[in-house]
Amino acid sequence: MLIRKLDYLIASTLLAIAMNAMAGAQVEEALSDSVKAIMQKSVSDTAVPNKIFTNDLQGRIWLADMSDRLKNFMPQQAYREDFLRSVYYEASRAGLDVQLVLGLIQVESGFKKYAISTSGARGYMQVMPFWVNDIGAPDQNLFHLRTNLRYGCTILRYYLDIEHGDLFRALGRYNGSLGQPEYPNMVLSAWRGKWSYKPL
Repeated sequence: MLIRKLDYLIASTLLAIAMNAMAGAQVEEALSDSVKAIMQKSVSDTAVPNKIFTNDLQGRIWLADMSDRLKNFMPQQAYREDFLRSVYYEASRAGLDVQLVLGLIQVESGFKKYAISTSGARGYMQVMPFWVNDIGAPDQNLFHLRTNLRYGCTILRYYLDIEHGDLFRALGRYNGSLGQPEYPNMVLSAWRGKWSYKPL
């Protein structure tokens, strides 16, 4: 029994270390004024509309499926569904695959709202605080659900654009590990494994 507890403790510690190693550490780069203006406009806060799915039936099916998959990470159903609606809206708004964003969040924070990496990245999508100074407003809280998702999706979209759609390189930039395969492979694996979804 004691050995089993020790094994669990060691495994938990190793998983926590691995999660910290994968947590975001975007590198601050000089942005042109035009890029800064576009990103500032993108992160300006607006509420998630009541209707986010173009097809209500398909939306309800997707929400039920994803909610079931997310249950182990987020036990409270109302919060889980609000989270999923927000991810769907923010990812779609940024022109990103919603399932990819879920995979990225799993790798970045393990769906922990108050996750902080060793490099200081915050929240679900592990956004570095310098982004608030560069493209946001000082009163924006990176632990706020929609703020974190808005920044994370805007930043990933920016990296995809500067990498001309190369997802592998964009993910490397997002994590601050450009050129190293571990992080992009983990996100792609989570996306295609746990979060893969084909509409009916």
